[in-house]
Amino acid sequence: MAIERTLSIIKPDATKRNLTGKINAKFEDAGLRIIAQKRIQLTKDQAGKFYAVHAARPFYDELCEFMASGPVVVQVLEGEGAIGKNREVMGATNPADAAAGTIRAEFAESVGENSVHGSDAPETAAEEIAFYFSDLELVG
Repeated sequence: MAIERTLSIIKPDATKRNLTGKINAKFEDAGLRIIAQKRIQLTKDQAGKFYAVHAARPFYDELCEFMASGPVVVQVLEGEGAIGKNREVMGATNPADAAAGTIRAEFAESVGENSVHGSDAPETAAEEIAFYFSDLELVG
């Protein structure tokens, strides 16, 4: 399996509850390395640009409001099959459907406040990483 990079976001519901370390431990325990990380406060406009792919969906405005409601931790994870492994560690979007031991099963408060975001494909990962990080910040 190839070494990949993927974007991960620890969302406002999780940073508010001080879960960053517990979530990072799950990534690291799964064999993923955190090669870039920063805590930022998104504006609603920045969140809207990041989630533009969802602009026509009914939850878009609520998502943008939520992502701008508090600090987030954006990070780049690296490892063998990092995209799929990250999605496995995160669990299903709906925490009720997430497997035991996953981030969303343990920490998500709802479908909307589900603690984490992760890229879904190599192309998406490249775009999402570039949205938040310069090449100088990727120190794997």
